Amino acid sequence: MREELNNDSMSQPRAMTLQGARDRAAPAAAPLRTSHISFFLEKITLIRLYLQLIQAIAHLHRKASVSFQRLRVNFNLSKRPLVKLKEIVNVFSIRTRTVYCVVKSFLVTTLVQLFIVAKCGVCVARSRCRRRCEVARVMFLLWLSACGGYSEGRRDNDLHIGGIFPMEGEGGWQGGQACMPAAELALADVNARSDLLSGFKLRLHSNDSKCEPGLGASVMYNLLYNPPQKLLLLAGCSTVCTTVAEAAKMWNLMVLCYGASSPALSDRSRFPTLFRTHPSATVHNPTRIKLMQKFAWSRIAILQQAEEVFISTVEDLEAHCKKAGIEIVTRQSFLSDPADAVRNLRRQDARVIVGLFYVVAARRVLCEVYKHRLYGKSYVWFFIGWYEDNWFETNLEREGIECTVEQMREAAEGHLTTEALMWNQNANQTTISGMTSEDFRSRLNEALREAGYDIDGERYPEGYQEAPLAYDAVWSVALAFNKTMEKLQKSGLSLKNFTYTNKKIADDIYEAINSTSFLGVSGLVAFSSQGDRIALTQIEQLTDNHYVKLGYYDTQADNLTWLDRERWVGGKVPPDRTVVVNELRTVSLPLFACMTALCIAGILAAIALIVFNIMHRHRRVIQWSHPACNTVMLCGCCVCLCAAVALGVDGRWVLPQHFNGLCAARAWLLATGFSMAYGAMFTKVWRVHRHTTKPKIDNKKRIHGWKLYTMVGGLLVVDVALLTAWQLRDPLQRRVETFPLEAPRHHDDDVHIRPELEHCESKHNTVWLGVMYGYKGLVLVFGLFLAYETRSVKVRQINDSRYVGMSIYNVVVLCLITAPVTLVIASQQDAAFAFVSLAIVFCCFLSMALIFVPKVIEVIRHPTERVESGRGSGSGSAPADEERYRELVKENEELQKLITQKEERIRVLKQKLAEREAAAADGVTQGTGGGGAVMADLATATSDYGTSTNYTRSSRASVSDLDFSESYL
Repeated sequence: MREELNNDSMSQPRAMTLQGARDRAAPAAAPLRTSHISFFLEKITLIRLYLQLIQAIAHLHRKASVSFQRLRVNFNLSKRPLVKLKEIVNVFSIRTRTVYCVVKSFLVTTLVQLFIVAKCGVCVARSRCRRRCEVARVMFLLWLSACGGYSEGRRDNDLHIGGIFPMEGEGGWQGGQACMPAAELALADVNARSDLLSGFKLRLHSNDSKCEPGLGASVMYNLLYNPPQKLLLLAGCSTVCTTVAEAAKMWNLMVLCYGASSPALSDRSRFPTLFRTHPSATVHNPTRIKLMQKFAWSRIAILQQAEEVFISTVEDLEAHCKKAGIEIVTRQSFLSDPADAVRNLRRQDARVIVGLFYVVAARRVLCEVYKHRLYGKSYVWFFIGWYEDNWFETNLEREGIECTVEQMREAAEGHLTTEALMWNQNANQTTISGMTSEDFRSRLNEALREAGYDIDGERYPEGYQEAPLAYDAVWSVALAFNKTMEKLQKSGLSLKNFTYTNKKIADDIYEAINSTSFLGVSGLVAFSSQGDRIALTQIEQLTDNHYVKLGYYDTQADNLTWLDRERWVGGKVPPDRTVVVNELRTVSLPLFACMTALCIAGILAAIALIVFNIMHRHRRVIQWSHPACNTVMLCGCCVCLCAAVALGVDGRWVLPQHFNGLCAARAWLLATGFSMAYGAMFTKVWRVHRHTTKPKIDNKKRIHGWKLYTMVGGLLVVDVALLTAWQLRDPLQRRVETFPLEAPRHHDDDVHIRPELEHCESKHNTVWLGVMYGYKGLVLVFGLFLAYETRSVKVRQINDSRYVGMSIYNVVVLCLITAPVTLVIASQQDAAFAFVSLAIVFCCFLSMALIFVPKVIEVIRHPTERVESGRGSGSGSAPADEERYRELVKENEELQKLITQKEERIRVLKQKLAEREAAAADGVTQGTGGGGAVMADLATATSDYGTSTNYTRSSRASVSDLDFSESYL
């Protein structure tokens, strides 16, 4: 049984008054007559005096016997003279302080009892005031009896301990509601054992701390400074235990905590007299790390209440996470209102969240979790496991929680808890108390029902999970005291000799508790060198409003026993972050297919034109346009079209390790193709410009083809030099451009898209592009200038110069537009590819059409046109020359015939003119008129002759050739 402590400064809480009728005084019997009362008190007083004397003598005899026995043992075994001398002194002193206390107590008691007897005799002799004296005597004797030290609280066979139980309050842990009845059950069981404490009884004096450090310190001081003297303190709630344990060392008092998990309490230098049956909160951290590794979570967040116990736990958790390579994305703390902290968790995209707070704050947190939708298939919450099973449903209205029970259940579904095992898992195993854990549960439930708790409705008081720890804590005290008494008896001492300044007995109690090991209702009870409870960890998950055991973890053996009972909302393990899928932005497949088809069509057209150019190379329309340069231009168009296709090839078709080669291929194809195609046209317009600027050049002299495409070769040499230097010094490499996250396409909260785009860049990409663009730009501008200067010039040796100039105009305009626009829209793969590829395709198609369509049309119109000897081009075969010679001979004969006819006509006209001059006598007027007519005919004939002669001398082409030349140029 426990004894209530009534402090003047504190009122007893309602929950502490659990003694009930058993502590109340029995109803008074019928009043005795005063003479009988006086006689009874006198007899009892004498008996008490006699018993007190016998007790004092027996105590002194026991002390002396123990001391003499130690002396005899030391004389028999020890051979050291100083030790023998010390033992002799101890024997004869017989513990002077102990004897003094015993004698003093006996003398005081004797005087009090003698005074009572004398007073009773005097009162009986006076018969006049018999009635008043009896009343006064009764009251006086009762007071003296109370002062004599024979009340239940001052019996010599009582060992007193103090208890600090958090019963009420706000914001903290009120685990005393269930732990205190469990401690009372343990007291009853311990005191019922005859083999413990050698006839002593263990008494508990307790009060409420409300889980407040200041109030807990006040309760401790009242327990210490109000009699009787306490041998040990029981405490709960980490904040209170921290204050009590830090101060208790000043009184050499051991502190045993049944409900304190703060890692800070493991500091032996700060808390040298502390033990606890509740495991440290740090025992959860290895379990949490093990679970994170099991489910591949490498990114977590922490939400904590601003209490020392949770701050210390978080520091230890951070150390474990750093060691395991787990990232802590954010650490949020709050004092009372968790709204801002929970909101910040959402901003940080926290998915796996470890929550460390008391149960009252846990309900507020869970309501905020519901409001901000931080629950469900995308989130995992770790809560502390020592909450009650229905903690998220109770006290909502009383604590002002703005969420309903259904909302709290929805938000709590699927969360994980880790807790040290507080109940023996073997329900059939008998513990040191003779009960199994289920027997203890039944007894505890019955005691809580008597206290008014609805146990049948599963409405458990706070601290129900820790009740076995409080029960085993009392047993730890009893076993430690029993071991200490056995040790002290050998020294002639007892626990009754303990004082707050007696460090020796305090050290003995410390050693006894430190070596305690037994099987309790909470499992094996043993303490580490830091005073911590050694225990396994249990993992549970809330499923369908009930906690389901998932497994156990042994920290010391690093052994995880997993039962495979987990159930996740959504059917899959939630990710530890928003799953970011790196999605490569590629050219649209339809766009790429269309551009590829156009490029292939252009390449086929260019190949067909090359074949056409070779087949009809002897035709004047082909020869005078320099077929070699045309072939180079067509080959350049093919290369440019291949480059356009290469621009659309990306990560969809090419692996990242091969992308660097693709970058080099793009640069080489585009640069060389441009130089070949544009260079061929540039050389033509350059030759035309030379004809216009140097009129002394013989227009009859044909220009050789190799002279025209020599400049193309020069441009290619410059390209090769630049590209080779670029490739060797600063090669193009694959660079990935990332874009902001995009919303998922299928409304999946777990997935976000991070677009990526591949680019071909080098370290000094701007410099190399500037050099390349500058060189190409100069060629374009110079070609544009030459084309403009020769826009109206017609040269027979280059019969397509006008169309070449038009092609140059188009190429320059498109290049000047495409180059800067491409740099601006480089991050838009479809637009950039479409713009560049269309520009290339348009330039190639337009150039081929302008230069070759007239030639094709002419060949189609005149399929049987005669060919020339080929002197202008330096090409042709011997049969062709002979055929050309025969044609010229035939033409010469026809011209000679025509000349003969004209000469005959001239002769006739001259004869007529002479005849008319002879008839001049008829008159001047008539002669003049006739001579004018004859002269007109002669002039006509002469003119015809001159024309014919000029034609014969200057022209060697057919009439059709002349007609085509005029129309073409």
